[in-house]
Amino acid sequence: MNRARNRVLNAVGYLWRHHRMALVALGLACALAAFFAIRLAVFTLYWADPAHQAPRIEPWMTPGYVARAWDVDVDVIRAALPVTAQASTGGRLTLDEIAATSGVALPAIIAALEAAIRDAQAP
Repeated sequence: MNRARNRVLNAVGYLWRHHRMALVALGLACALAAFFAIRLAVFTLYWADPAHQAPRIEPWMTPGYVARAWDVDVDVIRAALPVTAQASTGGRLTLDEIAATSGVALPAIIAALEAAIRDAQAP
């Protein structure tokens, strides 16, 4: 056991002395791969939870979140928004902010989104 550990430490020492940039690049690549693997696991667990699939539409949601939660194309959601808000959804505006900037009542926007979702999911 002690012998194997010494071999590993000697190898790492050799690499650090003679191939420092390659060892640093390998470490960064491993850290980046671990970051994306953890991110994938978190998103998979989040969207696999039935509570996050088709929740009630809330004012804090963005059009992109609504599209993902109901498994509908984001263009269907954007088309249901008021015309003044359709061009400005790229900035991740919430439905509440869209209602305030477009002058349309929030319940009317939510009703339009629910109708668009029903139409898109109909066979």
